[in-house]
Amino acid sequence: MRTLMICLMLLGMTQVSFAQKKEKLFNGKNLDGWKIYGTEKWYVEDGLLVSESGPDKGYGYLGTEKNYDDFEITLEFKQEANGNSGVFIRSTVDGTKVSGWQVEVAPPGSDTGGIYESYGRGWLIKPDPEKDKALKFGDWNKMRIVVKGDNVTSYLNGVEMVNFSDPKIGEGKGGVLLQIHDGGGIKVYWRNIVLKKL
Repeated sequence: MRTLMICLMLLGMTQVSFAQKKEKLFNGKNLDGWKIYGTEKWYVEDGLLVSESGPDKGYGYLGTEKNYDDFEITLEFKQEANGNSGVFIRSTVDGTKVSGWQVEVAPPGSDTGGIYESYGRGWLIKPDPEKDKALKFGDWNKMRIVVKGDNVTSYLNGVEMVNFSDPKIGEGKGGVLLQIHDGGGIKVYWRNIVLKKL
């Protein structure tokens, strides 16, 4: 009996420890923990984080105040209009010029889940075209991104989109950012943004 109690206590401590590693980046109420870059619109409505093109139709970013090195992030997004956006990893922003790597969130046929290096080498890897059918445009999608060392793996609705290793990514430092692409007419909803440090 005593052995069983000890085992249950250890199991409970392990579960608490595991849960403590998870961090809700969006609280469903406001933008606490985030910083807006640019003049595009970022706001909370009905418990959802909304990103929307503003009158300047420029690039806009919403970045975490903290930096994250090795992590797994899960989030859900729903696109309206053309929905061109993305999730940046280990990235920094100066004005609206971003340095880092984007896991693409885009309309059908535009390589959602691929990895793009802004103001650098451009596309590093695109998913196989047949994987595009995993995207549910106009509906909720679940994205998971695993960043460990020099490796990034992206998943969309349970489908592995890309698995890519790169020394430059391995040296990167910065936060997580959500993007509004330039050009106007973009609206994307986000929810359940949870990060687990690895």
